[in-house]
Amino acid sequence: MAAEDLVERRSIDVVPDDERHGTAFSQFTLWLGANLQITAVVPGALAVVFGGDVVWSVVGLLLGNLLGGAVMALHSAQGPKLGLPQMIQSRAQFGVRGAVVPLLLVILMYVGFFASGSVLAGQATARLTHTDDTTGIIAFALITAVAAAVGYRVIHVLGRVASVVCALAFVYLGIRLLDRVDLSALLGDAHFDLPMFLLAVSLSASWQLAFGPYVADYSRYLPRTTSGRATFWWTLSGSAVGSQWSMTFGVLVAASSGEAFLADQVGYVVGLGGTGLIASFLYFSIALGKLTINVLNTYGGFMSMVTGISGFRGQKALSQRGRAAYIALIMVAGTAVALLGKDSFLTSFKDFLLFLLTFFTPWSAINLVDYYLISRERYDIPALFDPRGRYGAWRWDALLVYGVGVLAQLPFLVTHFYTGPLAAPLGGADISWIVGLAVPAALYWLLARRDTSHIPEETRYTLASGPAH
Repeated sequence: MAAEDLVERRSIDVVPDDERHGTAFSQFTLWLGANLQITAVVPGALAVVFGGDVVWSVVGLLLGNLLGGAVMALHSAQGPKLGLPQMIQSRAQFGVRGAVVPLLLVILMYVGFFASGSVLAGQATARLTHTDDTTGIIAFALITAVAAAVGYRVIHVLGRVASVVCALAFVYLGIRLLDRVDLSALLGDAHFDLPMFLLAVSLSASWQLAFGPYVADYSRYLPRTTSGRATFWWTLSGSAVGSQWSMTFGVLVAASSGEAFLADQVGYVVGLGGTGLIASFLYFSIALGKLTINVLNTYGGFMSMVTGISGFRGQKALSQRGRAAYIALIMVAGTAVALLGKDSFLTSFKDFLLFLLTFFTPWSAINLVDYYLISRERYDIPALFDPRGRYGAWRWDALLVYGVGVLAQLPFLVTHFYTGPLAAPLGGADISWIVGLAVPAALYWLLARRDTSHIPEETRYTLASGPAH
């Protein structure tokens, strides 16, 4: 493959049929590799650190991964049908310019995840290269930016390689960990506590739901004939298996290590494996796993920024120079946050996950209800780029529902900096994400079904009367 074919040309524009390729199985390897990494270990560890036992933490995390993963995979199934980045499609619900409202929060998410990933990957890179953490974070950020600039193909290559390398690393680490812990004692100390169980569910559900705003970005190059059901199941299985594997490892590490894991996540995990070449391989595996997910965050961040700005500028494509500038902006912002927050990572990460969940569950609910129940997978794609078209510049009904969905969660929210008044009667359990899915889904369905005049008879891919073939 020539270098010019490797570098992606598409950004927010629709992918034409002659550039589609691959199979739905590519979603399995991508999301398995993206989740078999050390940041995914942290939610599992947090479930125990904040008071849960091993058995019910694992069960709660599994439930959250399946529920949140199903929502995320429903977004993934939109990619082959429309050939569009995820957030461009949101213009059908919020308006060509109104989509900027959730987009601002999506960009914040990408910067935050880039930063949190860079902290741990920077530690691994520093130990692998015998430098300090700051140098490691900066070096890792530069590598991430280059990979994101190349684009879609290199992202899937990274996913395939990481799924193998990181699986081997986690198998080895799991064996070493089980040699050190009294598994029967940990499993025997099971005591169901509803708030802690729901915290575990929320931690893993938020992990999965946070992929929703960009998951279709990585399925949009699949042929339009790709089965939506196959895309859904391969995405869900890769993401749920990878994250549950990592999080279960985190549960066992936290239950057996106490303060040692809290003090140095990367150092402790690698210390399980040994020294010398084995340690180097594990540091490399950590950095590779983080590179995979951080490239997704950088790529998604630049796409979201272009989507937001182009709604006001009327832009439908992006030059290579513009692409590089957007990616550099995400990298600089994420690296700055990483350097500022690297010393208080663990507590900040838990609050960050739960805070994000507040803003992305209403968006997911509205997007999925519109796509599957209201529009029934029929969109006028050229109109998504025209604020004077059938979707308009601002769709105030959807924006109102989105705002209500966010506010409805606040009484139930539990974070370090804010706890809602209805959390205490529930024993401190956080069920805000359930409210954030149910309330806007119901409200949007009731409002949107009253006027469906903007929905085309079939999906329009070009300015012609029907879909392009």
